Amino acid sequence: MRKVGIIGASGFIGSYNTKKFLEEGYKVKASTTDLSREEKYEHLESLPKADNLEIVEMNVANKDELKSFLEGCNIVIHGGTPFQLDVKDPKAELLDPTIEGTKNFLEIVQRLPGIEKVVFIASVAAYNTNFPLLPSNIGQDESITENSTPFRSDDSHPYAQAKFIANQTVEKFIDEHLYLNFEITSVSPVGVMGKAMSQREDSTSMGLQFLFKNRIAPNPFIQMFYDKNIYFAVVDVEDIADAVYKAATTKGTHGKNYLLSSESYRVSDISLMLNDREPEGKAKIIYRCDLAKKELGINFKPAKMPLNKFSA
Repeated sequence: MRKVGIIGASGFIGSYNTKKFLEEGYKVKASTTDLSREEKYEHLESLPKADNLEIVEMNVANKDELKSFLEGCNIVIHGGTPFQLDVKDPKAELLDPTIEGTKNFLEIVQRLPGIEKVVFIASVAAYNTNFPLLPSNIGQDESITENSTPFRSDDSHPYAQAKFIANQTVEKFIDEHLYLNFEITSVSPVGVMGKAMSQREDSTSMGLQFLFKNRIAPNPFIQMFYDKNIYFAVVDVEDIADAVYKAATTKGTHGKNYLLSSESYRVSDISLMLNDREPEGKAKIIYRCDLAKKELGINFKPAKMPLNKFSA
């Protein structure tokens, strides 16, 4: 059986990736930061075909542990960077783990035999660090595509800046290493919605849906969403898992970064749908995913579907 290593395998997106690869007949090597904290990964052990699942304690900042984890894998999914909005020390909590972690990973993965494909789970921030707001250089009726010039602002949230720089690090690595023995592909999802597979309480994606459902603003940043009733782009977490699997198993995708998005609705309508009510406004397509649709064959679910699942 072929083996996939999934970094960040027990998180909101990572759990669905783990489930998808097990369903497709892969052996899955899943990383966790602390084996003693079973509540973080025990939901993976009850998945169908979990007898093909191996859970390994691994700190991505430890190069020896990272090398040991990657050995024997044919495919590697890297989704293990921190996703948090409330931070006290952006450099220590977001920038260093994301950027330096990406550099360490690339340094090690190029030296290991047997790896055929690496998939980075990037972020819409790779294209627009102002997300969920539009870049300042495009109009209200314009769309962002895989061909759009990436936009970065120093005023953007540290998480977005960290993901932007990490993506630039990957692109620079690809440009400087023309004869790799494996392909590197990235996927960049917008606001990922749906129901978590675990009971963990540290999921930023689940937390954001809770805030929108109940119209809670823990800080001025979120309050601005309600005050301006901004358009927020949504994508189903199950569609992310399908896209990651397709990107990992489709040849000829080296160096590409696929935008992953369904529809954009105003936050007031997202709140309605999270409460199982119909939206009052119409959806917009702000992030176009033509490349993912054409090359990966992803048919993105309407935004209503993952939002309705949140409370199901």
